[in-house]
This record gives sequence, structure tokens and C-alpha cells, in this order.
Amino acid sequence: MSVDVDDGMSIEDCVDRINKGLKHPTVRFLRQHMLKAGCPVWVQLFQAVNCRREGFGGGYFSGQGIKICCNHMSTQDEINQVLIHELVHAYDDCRVKNIDWSDCAQHACSEIRANHLSGDCHLKRELLRGFLNKIGGHEPECVKRRALKSVQQNPYCSGAEAKKAVEKVWDICYNDTYPFEKAP
Repeated sequence: MSVDVDDGMSIEDCVDRINKGLKHPTVRFLRQHMLKAGCPVWVQLFQAVNCRREGFGGGYFSGQGIKICCNHMSTQDEINQVLIHELVHAYDDCRVKNIDWSDCAQHACSEIRANHLSGDCHLKRELLRGFLNKIGGHEPECVKRRALKSVQQNPYCSGAEAKKAVEKVWDICYNDTYPFEKAP
């Protein structure tokens, strides 16, 4: 599948929006806590790229940084959301001293935390996705659904293994809000 660079935003616009997103209070908070924890926040941590995989906004790649899929972005809010989500992964990778991303449970824990702490499952986002079945209690269901979907993309985790890993670490990882006092 070829990348259609006409979809989403240009790399130049994306770089401008990433730079603007670095001023977002939650992004700044996470970057400050990474530095306090001794985690490198190098200049090339954030990369603007075009991605082939549909529905993929970006990703954290241990030792390589955070890639933002510009051709899948259309708003500043989307960029901010991806930055926050992926910074949680980067923070976790440093805090654990290099997560073994092939370990389904470790991957599941970081996905649970990133979906929970980034606001990926706030009511507005779920409404926009068409996933809102009920007003109260939607957030944990969303976090679990999105974490499971991400872990299932891991070539080391089959569907059953991914589900088992998410369930195994759910309570500990969902309730781990560090470095936040509570989930934003």
C-alpha cells in the first residue's frame, strides 16, 4: 500500500504542530518528569513521518523515539493526543529501564497506562469514535479495548495471549497513575 501524502497534513505543517504541541501543559509535565527520572529527552525524540498503516496516529519506538504519522493527522488536538500517549510509553520505557516490548504483560501495562493517562478515553473522544454505549463507566472499558487492540498488534502476542496479559496486569497498571497524582 502506498502512502498518499495528500491525506492529513504535510510534514512541514506537522512539524509546526508538533512544536506547538510541545508547549501543551501535559506534554511539558511528562517531559519534565522524564528529565527528573533521568530519562533522555533528546532533540530527535519526536519525528514527523508519513505512515502506511491505516488508523495509526503514531508510535513510540524504544531507542528511536516517537513518530507522528502526519498523513493521518488533521488537527492540533490529534497531534497533542498522540504526543501525550506516546510520551507515557517513553516514560514507562525509561522508568522500567527498557521495557521488553516482546513481553505481552509489560507491553499491556504500558498500553493500559497510556490509554488511561493520555485522555484517549475521555467521553468526547469515545463519542467521536461511536463507541459510547453508556455514559457512566465507559472509560475503563475503552482503556481495556484500546490496550487489547494495541497488544494484539505485537507479533509476540497472539489474540489470546494479549487478552490474558491485559487481564493479568489490569488492576496494577490501571491504578498506576505515576507521575500524575491521579489520571488527568
